[in-house]
This record gives sequence, structure tokens and C-alpha cells, in this order.
Amino acid sequence: MMENGLHDIPPGKVAMIVTHMEMTSKLAVKSRPWPDGVTFRRVRPDLDWYRDIFRRVGSLDWLWYGRLTLIDADLASVISDPKVEIFTLSLEGRDEAILELDFRQAGACELAYFGLTSQLIGTGAGRSLMNEAIERAWQKPIKCFHVHTCTLDSPQALSFYQRSGFKPVRQAVEIDDDPRLTGLLPDTAAPNVPTLRP
Repeated sequence: MMENGLHDIPPGKVAMIVTHMEMTSKLAVKSRPWPDGVTFRRVRPDLDWYRDIFRRVGSLDWLWYGRLTLIDADLASVISDPKVEIFTLSLEGRDEAILELDFRQAGACELAYFGLTSQLIGTGAGRSLMNEAIERAWQKPIKCFHVHTCTLDSPQALSFYQRSGFKPVRQAVEIDDDPRLTGLLPDTAAPNVPTLRP
């Protein structure tokens, strides 16, 4: 158990508060059209496509890096698994979003990744994409739809998930190597997160 008070973060590390959230029954969602010029589709991605959209959606602004640490074989195993469904939104022929639903745990669906590039933020596409996620998750025989977000993600993520019907169920503090210092991400990634150099 952590004691009350401040706890120093070692140089070379990043710290985040991770909030785990659940939806235990399907919520009614209002159908809404996609913004003009936006199309929704399922993707069976290759590694290059996946890593590109992952970086453009979350790595440069919000310090997403978990999937970038995986070697090719491990990442391919995840994204090619028939129980993992990946979708995107395209605008003018370019993919600008990721929705990843993971049904590998019996009776549950994890909203593994969800996000838009700056090209779609503020257009209403995020709400439409979340509605699609909720509908598709609950088409399967699940009892729980869950997601986690952290303080390295977009500041709007937590409240967006709550407005979508997810309830916080627990929190944890995670400390990890700073991916900008390991060379996984450029120094310019996530300028809102300070870099503590050794």
C-alpha cells in the first residue's frame, strides 16, 4: 500500500494514473450520421498500417507507446487474431482513426484502442465511432465492456468515456521507461509531459 504524500519519479521514467472503467450492460445510443466525407470500415491491418495509425492517433500528442514495444511477431499475433476487430475512419482516402475491440477474454470485450487524428477531432466523428463501438461490442455474448485510460492520454478521454457510459472501477499508478528516452518515440512527442532526463 502506498503511503500518503509525494513520491519522486526517477529520472528517465514517466508516471501515470491509470483508470479502469467498465460498462456492464448495453446503453441505448442515438444513431448519428458520419461527418461529411468520412467513411467507416473494418481493417485487417498489416504491421506498417497498424503502427502508422497508432503513432498518428496517439504517440505524438499523447504518448501512446505500448504496442510500439512489441516485436513484429507479437504484434502480428494480436492484430491478426480473429477475436480482435479493428476499424478505422477514412477522410479523403486517408485513414484517420483507430477502434480496436478485443474479445479474447471470454464474456468480455476490451476497448483496447480508440482515437482520432487531429483531422477528425472536433467533427463529431468520435461520438459516432464510440456509438459504433458500443453497438458492436454488445452484439457479442458479453457481460462487460471495459477500457482503461491514463493521464498520458488526451485530457478529454476520461470524461468522454464517462459520458459514453463507462464507470470507473479502480485506479493504479504506473511507472515506466520514458519512450522518448529509449528512442521509441521522438523527443518532440507529447510536449505536455515533461521529460526527466537521467
